[in-house]
Amino acid sequence: MMTDIVYALLGGVSVFFIAYLLIYATFLFISVAVGAFKLYKRDRMTRFRNELKHGFYMPITIVVPAYNEEVTIVDSVKTFLTLDYRLFEVVVVDDGSKDDTAAELIKAYNLSLTHRPVRRVLKCQPATEVYEAQIGKVKLTLIRKVNGGKGDALNMGINASQYPYFICVDADSMLQRDSLEKIAQPVMEDDTVVAVGGLIRVAQCVTFDEDGKVSTYRLPKNLIVCMQVMEYDRSFMASRILLDLFNGNLIVSGAFGLFKKSTVIAAGGYNPATLGEDMDLIVRLHVYCRNSREKYAIRYEPNAVCWSQAPTSLGDLGKQRRRWNLGLFQCMINYRQLFSNLRFGMVSFVSYMYYLFYELLSPFIEVFGILTVIISSIFGLLNTSFMLQFFILYTVYGAVLSITAFYQRIYTQNLRVSPSDLVKALLMCILEIGFFRYFISFIRVASFFTYKKRKGQWGSIKRVKHDGSKT
Repeated sequence: MMTDIVYALLGGVSVFFIAYLLIYATFLFISVAVGAFKLYKRDRMTRFRNELKHGFYMPITIVVPAYNEEVTIVDSVKTFLTLDYRLFEVVVVDDGSKDDTAAELIKAYNLSLTHRPVRRVLKCQPATEVYEAQIGKVKLTLIRKVNGGKGDALNMGINASQYPYFICVDADSMLQRDSLEKIAQPVMEDDTVVAVGGLIRVAQCVTFDEDGKVSTYRLPKNLIVCMQVMEYDRSFMASRILLDLFNGNLIVSGAFGLFKKSTVIAAGGYNPATLGEDMDLIVRLHVYCRNSREKYAIRYEPNAVCWSQAPTSLGDLGKQRRRWNLGLFQCMINYRQLFSNLRFGMVSFVSYMYYLFYELLSPFIEVFGILTVIISSIFGLLNTSFMLQFFILYTVYGAVLSITAFYQRIYTQNLRVSPSDLVKALLMCILEIGFFRYFISFIRVASFFTYKKRKGQWGSIKRVKHDGSKT
């Protein structure tokens, strides 16, 4: 009797796991199809109108939090200073770095020590030194402060900013020459927009010329980085474009996002106590605007491109995904009021549910499902041949969607890719769906076993120079 119950339980779990994967595959198909159509339609409109320049701009502050970024900080700031935009400033916040981050920046741009006071409207650790310089038309400010974490550094940057809108950009990232103009367009079209997320792509694929334009694009030799290229292109094309249709995005990547400063300050700024400060802020903006009955929009702009470094080793990748997953967990718990709450509409019943079941809980379901399928096959409860065919079909199906997203990005950004890279991209899509996805799931599950001990630790990740050489 007990054996029959165990067999029935294993069989039921296996069926649930298959159904779970099929539902996710369907959502992914709809997301990629909608994303591809919208990008194609927008590209056609852009080519038809030749994207006429407008004569007005809104002033923007670029806030760059930096901690131990001596390898990449100078090259990153260089791309910020060459942006094709009329009025902006750059504020770099050195969050108590233990390396020569500040020294490299001071030397490269001949920054001068000033006695400029910074009014702390948002709570943050105090500044120790402030440096400034005028680089052409752009004012560059460096603030050295007591270490408080990324959210704390961003709050300092907001406090020091002069302009009504600010952009947060990671210190290891590079912006294309038109990135600032692209990410500002949704605000130009609709003054109720309080946040705009940009597209994040892997920096190890590109080199920039002196004018801040992409000069070459190639897939890196590192297979771990290559698989992340496919993952990034699919994820930023899929769910974010679909959720954008009903103002349902719950995250603007911390690597590149535009915000209305007054609304962020009113909502309390960044939360330094969480590992997912980027998602925490966006969800808090949803809650603040809904509770205050303020008309608002949070948008995603796929043509605003930021090239950000991806981890190059499995160890660094594990640290990154552990932090991402624990940050997601903290956000889901802290804002559990969104669960099945009519006041938040589709943000609650679609967005929150998606992040709960297909982001937060997905690694547990996938790992448990895989183990159950293996055990069921061993005991003869499943047709092994059928399961192998199913997983092969699922892998091919996911790879097709990923390669579609990859090709769409190449097309819309007018990038040239060699025939060998096109073949390599197809192989990487298969590896990413058939292996990489499940490896990440195991990492994310393991992260919860050390949550209490490491819930406030970011973990250091090795950087490489933007020319591709290792540090």
